[in-house]
Amino acid sequence: MFLRREAVPFAFVSEADRFRSNVTPPPRERLGTAQLAARTLVGLTVAAGLAGSLLFGMPALQPVKAPEKSQQSAASEGR
Repeated sequence: MFLRREAVPFAFVSEADRFRSNVTPPPRERLGTAQLAARTLVGLTVAAGLAGSLLFGMPALQPVKAPEKSQQSAASEGR
């Protein structure tokens, strides 16, 4: 493969650092009470879901302990 060598003007890259816009963005709108309550409720739901999955998932991750002595059923003990 041969490489193409062309003159590429990179002046726009250096100019981008110095460019400042004179247009100011509009101020952010304040959240309403309903939007704030909805975001809080969604956040609490996600946090509760993560906590619940951790709570119910931890026992499943524990190693199974084998019983030390063999257990016999009630039917076999009567013989």
